[in-house]
Amino acid sequence: MKSWTHWITSDDLWSLRVPAHDAGTTLRGRALGLCHRGRSFVFDPFDAYEARLTTNPNMVIAGAIGMGKSTLVKMMLDRALERGRRVVVVDPKGEYGALAQAYNTVPVVLGRDGWCNPFGRSEYDDRELVRTLLASAQGAPLTTEQHFALDSAWERATTSSPRLLRALFHEVSDAIVGEEASSRRDIALLLRRFLDGDFANLFDGPGKPLSFGGQLVILDLSQQWASSSLGMAGLCAVAAAQQVVRDHGEQGHVIVDEAWALLADPYALRWLQGSWKLARSKGVSHLLVLHRWSDAGAVGDEGSANRSRAQGLLRECETVWLFRQEADESEEMAKALALSPLERATVVGLRRGSVLVRYGAARSVVDLHPDERDVDFIDTDAAMREAKST
Repeated sequence: MKSWTHWITSDDLWSLRVPAHDAGTTLRGRALGLCHRGRSFVFDPFDAYEARLTTNPNMVIAGAIGMGKSTLVKMMLDRALERGRRVVVVDPKGEYGALAQAYNTVPVVLGRDGWCNPFGRSEYDDRELVRTLLASAQGAPLTTEQHFALDSAWERATTSSPRLLRALFHEVSDAIVGEEASSRRDIALLLRRFLDGDFANLFDGPGKPLSFGGQLVILDLSQQWASSSLGMAGLCAVAAAQQVVRDHGEQGHVIVDEAWALLADPYALRWLQGSWKLARSKGVSHLLVLHRWSDAGAVGDEGSANRSRAQGLLRECETVWLFRQEADESEEMAKALALSPLERATVVGLRRGSVLVRYGAARSVVDLHPDERDVDFIDTDAAMREAKST
C-alpha cells in the first residue's frame, strides 16, 4: 500500500493568492513553464504592465546556485528578443556566450575591447552620474566645496564632448601641482583615476567609445570580476545599457547579474533608485539577479540607511521570481522582500526548476519547462535536466 505526501495544500495555495486551479497570467506568448495546478505560465513585464497585473516593469530573481536562475533569465530574454525588444546584459562572469552565439553577436569585454560613454542624455542626468562616480571613487559624499569645484569646472568644460570626464579634468588638472590641498585638487585626483588610474578604460580610453548595434548587447565584466573595480565597472555598464535602450526608442531589458556588486556601493545604490523610478517612463525593465542573500544582507548594518535603501530597491521590483533558498539564507531574503511566513516556507521547500512568482497581487508556483529552442543556449546542468524530465 502506497502512501502519498504533498508539499502544499489547496488552502496554502489560496493563502498565497494562488487558486486551486491557477490560470497564470493569461498573457499570450511562449510559455516559461507550467503552473503547479493549472495552465501554462507566460510572462513579459511590459505586457503585464499593460494588462495592469503590475505597476512597474522592474524584476528581481533570487535563489541558491543550481536552482534554475540562469535558465529562467535566458528563457525570458529569448522570448523578449523574439518579440523585437532590445536586451542589454551586464554579465560579470562571462556566462552569456551561448545566448550571444544564438543571436550571432559577440560579447563585449569592457576594458579590453573598448570603453563606454554613458553620457549625453541630459545635463541633469550627466551631472548626477558624474557626482555618483566621484563619490563612489572617494568612498564618501562630495563636500560642499567639492560640489562647487565640480560645478565650476562644468561651466568651463566643453560638455558636448564624448570624453566628458577628460574635459572636466582639463579644467582642474593644474590644481594637482599648483595647490597642496584644495577641493579642486581633490576633484582633479578623483577624475584622474578614471583617465589613467584604477578605473581607466571604463569611461575613457584609447580610440572612440564602443558603439552598440543589434537587438542583443552583452557587456562582459569578467576582467573586473576579482578586482576592486567590479562595482565601478558594473555602474559603467548599467549606465551604458540604459542609454542603449533609450537611444533606440524601444522597450527593452537591462539585466544586472551578480547585482550585489552594485547594491554594496551606497552611491551606486542611490543612483539606481533614481533609475528604477523612471523605468516606466523610459520603457526600461531592469532585472536584478541575486545568488546569495547574505551578500545583499551585507549592505550596511541592520537599521542603516543603506540597508533600508537596498531593501526598498528590491521591494520596488513589482515582479519577484524566488527559487529555493537555503534556510540560513531565507531569513534575510524574507526581510528584504517582506515575505509572508507562508511565502518563506514555500521558497525553502521548492524543488529544482520550480519558482514562486510574485507579480503584483498574484502568486504562481511554476515548474520551468525549457522548449527545444531554449536548449541551444540555456545551462543544461543536472538541475535543469531534472526540471525538464518532471
